[in-house]
Amino acid sequence: MGALLALLVLLSLYVKRLPDLQVWHTAVLDAEYTRESPVTSFAEYLALEDRLFAQLDREVYAQTRPAGAFSINRYRRGSLADPARWPTNWNRSFLLQAENARAAVLLLHGLTDAPYSLRHLGHRLHRAGATVLGLRIPGHGTVPSGLVDVDWQDMAAAVQLAMHQLSASVGGRPIHIVGYSNGAALAVHYALAALDDARLPPVQSLVLLSPEIGVARVAALAVWQARLGRLLGIEKLEWDSVKLLEYEPFKYGSFAVNGGTLTHELTRQIQRRLGELAKGDGLQDMPRVLSFSSVVDATVQAPAVISHLFNLLPADGNELVLFDINRQAEVEHLLTWDPGKMIDALRQVPQRRYALTLVTNADPAAPQVVARQWLPGQGRARELPVGLQWPAGVYSLSHVALPFSPEDPVYGGDPDPGPGIQLGNLALRGERGVLAISAATQLRLRWNPFYDWLENRTVQFMGLE
Repeated sequence: MGALLALLVLLSLYVKRLPDLQVWHTAVLDAEYTRESPVTSFAEYLALEDRLFAQLDREVYAQTRPAGAFSINRYRRGSLADPARWPTNWNRSFLLQAENARAAVLLLHGLTDAPYSLRHLGHRLHRAGATVLGLRIPGHGTVPSGLVDVDWQDMAAAVQLAMHQLSASVGGRPIHIVGYSNGAALAVHYALAALDDARLPPVQSLVLLSPEIGVARVAALAVWQARLGRLLGIEKLEWDSVKLLEYEPFKYGSFAVNGGTLTHELTRQIQRRLGELAKGDGLQDMPRVLSFSSVVDATVQAPAVISHLFNLLPADGNELVLFDINRQAEVEHLLTWDPGKMIDALRQVPQRRYALTLVTNADPAAPQVVARQWLPGQGRARELPVGLQWPAGVYSLSHVALPFSPEDPVYGGDPDPGPGIQLGNLALRGERGVLAISAATQLRLRWNPFYDWLENRTVQFMGLE
């Protein structure tokens, strides 16, 4: 009893220290799509999305004060972070229809994200002759409370609707999927489901950016925190992070603990099914995979992409691309984990069935980079030109940097002029602990200096040159 009393006291103190929940944490938008929704086509999905965003206006935006001259809260109309400042609200699904399309591409964004994150790549693929659908995955693009109850099965059901839409629009032409982070996990899950179900449209290839194939084991505990919160009637316990200032127009800052639950469940499901199919010849028809990861990633477990995906795939033109740290920065002695050991181990695998490409310094003393590629069964690398270099002061990429061009108006390092907030080069100096935007967030790279090369490799991999 004493231990229980002490635990309750500690829990009470912890909850008291948490920020108060705002309307964007408590709003219940029941027009969101779930797998039980009476929706049988993507057109109906979009009609439901229209009702969802109308509900968002009534239940959230109408409940907040109008923005001041320098407000950056996305849930206050007119602020620098208001998505309505952009000509297109990139929190919503979008379709880029190509005349005489050569292929179709489905874009799947990451957790807490929105279709905005892959829009730049989507436009490039559209110019290359593809019909492109950027799916707003359920729970996203509205308010952070959208992630409190959504599950990965709802997300997977929406992906299937989108794939049927693309299949109908391009006939028998190939369909590719680009997935970023959690969207990459959904892409792999769909490809595996299509192997088992002939009614699902087949996939020609997968392009994965910072793929979420493995997450930290602690994510498995998230469900218990949420259950405790519901049992005790303490809504704050359903949140891992509560932001009073949602300053990103196309991404949530607050994070519901259910996000950790669904990522854990989805990745476990993928790993289990891949393992089952790999025991026989079940992966022989798996679509070709091109994957891009930073060797240092604070969000997902980068080595899991190798052990739980690439090592199981058949020899069929798959390629793993790793972005090394900037060797010119000489930060090896400051790292908590040495990526060089993983890279060396990969290079020396005798039976590696996929191509391994390392984007790294051409010379440790120079910022210019090259792509060193080891083909399956070959011990010597060939060098491919990249034509780019590390920017000054950057020592590595990050999980969130890969899909964003340096010219991105929100996250770019050399942004095009945009109608709202710019976050790519945010680096404020002063006292610690007084800003709503943390120092850790400001330090994290939000754009990819090698984005153009990544984009070109994606177009080539899909055969859309």
